[in-house]
Amino acid sequence: MKNYIKHHPWSIIEEAFDKKVHRVSESIFSIGNGRMGQRANFEEDYSGESLQGAYLAGIYYPDKTRVGWWKNGYPEYFAKVLNSVNWIGLHITVNHEILDLNNCEILDFKRELDMKAGILHRSFTAKMKNGITVEASASRFCSAVNKNLGVLKYELKVNQKAQVNVEAYMDGAVHNQDANYDEYFWENCNSGIENDNVFIHQKTKKTAFEIVAAAKTIFEVNNEKIQASSSFTATKAIQKIDLELDAFTTLAITKYAVVISDLYFKKENLKQEALQNLKEESKFSYDTHAKAHADVWDKKWEECDIEIEGDVSAQQAIRFNIFQLYQTYAGDDARLNIGPKGFTGEKYGGSTYWDTEAYCIPFYLSTANQNVARNLLEYRYHHLEKAIENASKLGFVNGAALYPMVTMNGEECHNEWEITFEEIHRNGAIVYAIYDYIKYTGDQAYMAQFGFEVIAAIARFWTQRLNFSNDKNKFVMLGVTGPNEFENNVNNNWYTNKMAEWCLQYGFEQYHWLLHNEPESLTRIVNKIGIGQEEVNQWKFIASNIYFPFDTKHQVFLQQDGFLDKELIPASKIPTQQRPIVEHWSWDRILRSCYIKQADVLQGFYFFEEQFDMDTHKRHYDFYEPLTVHESSLSPCVHSILAAKLGDESRAYEFYLRTARLDLDDINNDTRDGCHTTSMAGTWMTITKGFAGMRVLNNQLNFNPFLPLKWNKFSFKIKFRENLLAIEIEKELCHITNINGPEINIAVKDISHNIPEHAQIIINYKSQSV
Repeated sequence: MKNYIKHHPWSIIEEAFDKKVHRVSESIFSIGNGRMGQRANFEEDYSGESLQGAYLAGIYYPDKTRVGWWKNGYPEYFAKVLNSVNWIGLHITVNHEILDLNNCEILDFKRELDMKAGILHRSFTAKMKNGITVEASASRFCSAVNKNLGVLKYELKVNQKAQVNVEAYMDGAVHNQDANYDEYFWENCNSGIENDNVFIHQKTKKTAFEIVAAAKTIFEVNNEKIQASSSFTATKAIQKIDLELDAFTTLAITKYAVVISDLYFKKENLKQEALQNLKEESKFSYDTHAKAHADVWDKKWEECDIEIEGDVSAQQAIRFNIFQLYQTYAGDDARLNIGPKGFTGEKYGGSTYWDTEAYCIPFYLSTANQNVARNLLEYRYHHLEKAIENASKLGFVNGAALYPMVTMNGEECHNEWEITFEEIHRNGAIVYAIYDYIKYTGDQAYMAQFGFEVIAAIARFWTQRLNFSNDKNKFVMLGVTGPNEFENNVNNNWYTNKMAEWCLQYGFEQYHWLLHNEPESLTRIVNKIGIGQEEVNQWKFIASNIYFPFDTKHQVFLQQDGFLDKELIPASKIPTQQRPIVEHWSWDRILRSCYIKQADVLQGFYFFEEQFDMDTHKRHYDFYEPLTVHESSLSPCVHSILAAKLGDESRAYEFYLRTARLDLDDINNDTRDGCHTTSMAGTWMTITKGFAGMRVLNNQLNFNPFLPLKWNKFSFKIKFRENLLAIEIEKELCHITNINGPEINIAVKDISHNIPEHAQIIINYKSQSV
């Protein structure tokens, strides 16, 4: 990909076609609007390697798991994000030969994802085997105005008079490439023709979600419409033209597709709603829709853009990450969440991992209305009963909750035992997100309304999951997997123990906050879940007596018991041809190695940085980072933020580029399966929390900035409580503008400054002069 992705501040541009990386490009150039999404598949046929994918938010299938040895507590299915109806399809023949770039001589090719406007463009010139040269251009988008609408425009010319046949189709006979038993997940209910429109009505097996996709295609030559014929089968709806096209005359195709589901409309009204919606939207031209769509993106960029001056590669990368995040999750539906691949691929299934709480919520807190982040928290609250059910399947009682590692509906659906049973630190990330949300927004009412019930259920889990060791005279945690998934079934993973300690202590504190500030809410909760002072005192007692492995020689907390039994060889010594090790080494070899997939101990230092002095931070960073292979997309961002805190500008920038360009440069050799959507929020954090040093300390917004050497300056906007702020960092100066909101007190390098509404201050953060 490095050969073909051109650096540009607002676009992702590919200036040649390479079959070897086509699937990677399909991921990178994906489009979406929070409710529907589409991989960058070609509109016309393509017989080469491809992952065809169109996805609808919240629609899933419980694919039966494939495990060789069933164990009590295993989930019975793995929820799959469903490949849905293919609405972009154009089957084109020229003199009876199929237009297929896999079988053509490609003379020219360009693909551009215009992130400013949210539109995908593609153009090519190709010589077919029959000798005819075809010029084509295509543009499409998933509308940010009408979340049910996709629109595409396709124009085609030939270099000599030729018979051209076009079938503009919707295809419901789609399948997931990751289906465990190669099963089709859709049943066809109905399809047909109504006026100039065609439609397909489908239902998922087992889950019985229903969708209707309706399409209208307009064909024009010299601005004159060509009458199309329509036909349909059980799985396909087609609008077709046959014509003799003169040389260098443009055939223009405009296709409107409306795809709706019963998440938003009554099942009995789906067909009527889809066709009526299509009727209204098809009255407007492609250009009219494109402008309205671009206007929405323009307003969004006003809120969330990060500008970097002097480094086009870094600028392109951060905008790409922000763009994909807002294509994936708009925040207007508390039933939805942020899948690890968004709308760019099928891998990993599920719509929710701990990534949302640990990485995504800070992004939405600062760039959107606080209700967006609140919706993400409420998503977990509404799944609390399922989390309690998940824990009960593993033998936990008394309302203890274990949130799932992977889920669509709150029920665990991950089928690897070392994850399902052991990667329980995910519980802690959910509590931390509640804490982070309240600290940032000041919305303490959330604790009384929703937060404490979740915290209490998770605290009950930790009290049962920890057990007292007479040998150590401490509470210990046995048989876990920490964030480093290259270590399974270990004892006393420091990060997991730390999360348990902090959750129990935080639960104790919040119980007493409710007791003194929201006694009526606490009474309601007590009556509902039966909690009392004796139980929360036990939380505090356990939290005060948890064991943490520590090595006196290196003066570091150990990742887990026995970590120093491993041979500590820096990751830099691994031969390049053996990287990534997950693709070249056996799992046995990986498990016995010292290598760390992503921040583990350092994840805890990132969350709880205020508990450790700078010397302790540096000691742990210098010990663990050299052993880290960063083969998780979630790894570089945390290491970048911690390096920035330590003043290690070189490593902070190195890890920024690694996380920001992870997909654009296919660094981990896996973008072909989809982009790493949730880690993209970590990219945003490397700039705001890393280079700008943004923190909320003692109820006050703080900055501790520096400017990367390659940059002239960078700037961003954030929403903080009642204020919209603009931050600009230069080599020595920090500009802070209070765009909207009351006077606010902000600290820069621990010195406070009052900024009235609509005012700006300029601080020399080197000398602290104003």
